[in-house]
Formats: sequence, C-alpha cells, structure tokens
Amino acid sequence: MGTSGGGVRPVFGAVEGGGTKFVCMVGTSPSDVVDEITIPTTDPVETIGEVIAFFQRPRPDVQLMAVGVATFGPIGLDPNQSTYGCVLKSTKEHWSGARILAPLSRRLGVPLGWDTDVNGSVLGELRWGAARGLDSALYLTIGTGIGGGIAVNGEPLHGLMHPEVGHVPVPTLDGDSFPGICSFHGRCLEGVACGPALAARAGRPVPEISADDPIWDLEARYLAYGISAALLVVSPKRIILGGGVMHQRHLLPKIRRDLVEVLNGYVDMPELREGIDSYVVPAELGQKAGLYGALVLAERALASIGKVPFSSGREVE
Repeated sequence: MGTSGGGVRPVFGAVEGGGTKFVCMVGTSPSDVVDEITIPTTDPVETIGEVIAFFQRPRPDVQLMAVGVATFGPIGLDPNQSTYGCVLKSTKEHWSGARILAPLSRRLGVPLGWDTDVNGSVLGELRWGAARGLDSALYLTIGTGIGGGIAVNGEPLHGLMHPEVGHVPVPTLDGDSFPGICSFHGRCLEGVACGPALAARAGRPVPEISADDPIWDLEARYLAYGISAALLVVSPKRIILGGGVMHQRHLLPKIRRDLVEVLNGYVDMPELREGIDSYVVPAELGQKAGLYGALVLAERALASIGKVPFSSGREVE
C-alpha cells in the first residue's frame, strides 16, 4: 500500500475470533505487522469492547482504512438479513445471537469485512500460503472442532449460510461403537474425529497418543470420508489441512492414502495419483491463517465501499 498525505501510512485491521481467544492485528501482510494482541474470549460485550479498544489505540504514523473479521461460526453472512454480522446458534456460552459488526461499525467508522474463521483461513492460504497462485481450495481445520473454508474462483463460498464441512455425516466404520461427541449430530465428522473425540476414544490427550496407536488409522479414514465428500461436491484445486490434530505429522500420509482408497479411482486426475502429496498439503500459515485472511477481508471491504451497505441494527447486548 502507498503512503497517504502527511506521511501517514494506510493499514488494515484484522480480527480472528476463536472460542478461547480473539487475535487482532494492524498491518498489511504477514511481513508487515504494526501491532498485535491476543484477547481471551469471555462474554461478547467484554471481548468486543477490548477489540475496539485495541483498534482505537493512538498510532500516529498509520491510518486504519478497514477491518476484517474472521470468526467462529455459525454466523450470519447475508447483508439483507437481520442476522448479518451476528453469531447464530452457538455452542459457545453467551454468544448465540451476539452482534459483532454493529459495535465495530459504530465505534470504528471504517468498512468491515466479515466471514468465518475457516473462510478467512482459506483466503489467507490463497494469498500467502499453501494455495498461492490458485483460485480454489478447501481449508480444513482439525482441532477442538472441525471446520472447513472453501474458496471458488477466488471468493469464499457462501450460500444459504456458509460451509459446515465438519458436520457432514460419515459412515460408521466396522467395529467402531464410539457414539460421537457432537451435541447436534453425535456421529458427524466433527463428532467422531475432532481432537476431543480422539482424546475421549483414547482416554488421554491427543499429544500422548503414540504414533503406532490404531486410533490413527481410524482417524485418517474418517477424515478421508469427510474430505472426499467436499472434494466431490466442490472439486477444489488444493486441499489444505490445519489445526492442532494435524501437528501429529504421521497422520497426513495416512489421510492421503485413505482418500485415494475412498475415491477408488473415480476422480481420475493426476493430482490424486502421482500428485497426492502436492494436492493434500499442510497449512503453511499455521495458526495465523485466519488472522491473515482477515486482512484480505478488510482489503476487499475497502474496495467494495457502497456495494454492500452495513445495516445490522443494534449492537452487542
């Protein structure tokens, strides 16, 4: 970005909202960070108040041009609906119905970008990470929960709502009696394969599960089924896997192997034959993917001033 009059440099704000923390930054790219803070996720009023206070800090050498927010979902994405800028029905205590964009708009007075944390992550990976140079990708995070962000033609996928890849149904593998932990669906992908599900199966934290434990073969197979469902519907040009569970490096080769087996030759493309190691890849931006994607959301919000007016009604209550 260039420099505006008086030597003041234009910058963006980024917010990644998570179940345990909100991370905020001011800058223009991963290599240009002016300021950053981590805020514990408490109740909406307190948390959003601290986010606003961060962006209102005096920074005489820069001017905040727009803010992008990539947050845990489900969230309202249709600007024509009263739920736009809000968290929808959430398992996070006190956050169902919380309005996030309204107080930011009122207090900051800049254009606002808005999407899920995983859609933010896929935008970050498209711009600076594992999907550079491509126009479509699936980003799947496997951690405390499972979520998926999808970009098509360079744009995050929206529709009736937004992708909820973590909640696709998966078949029950032979001999697996685990009931699942999803409070909505029990044995959806998240219910059988997220970090807490693995810990419940093993009776110990994920990092303490040995690499040769058969549980990893089960995990890889379930993830392969979930990924194959998204692949067959969306046909992304790259699949990017992130989240805490993927820190177990022995898991990725198993997922690649099982994905090929589950598809059984139906998608007859070189990426799923000799190129699988370059098609299903680890996230390059790590835990910062969603935060950097929020910078992209801010940039796009500034570019689209006047196209999508913000009208979310009352602020967080």
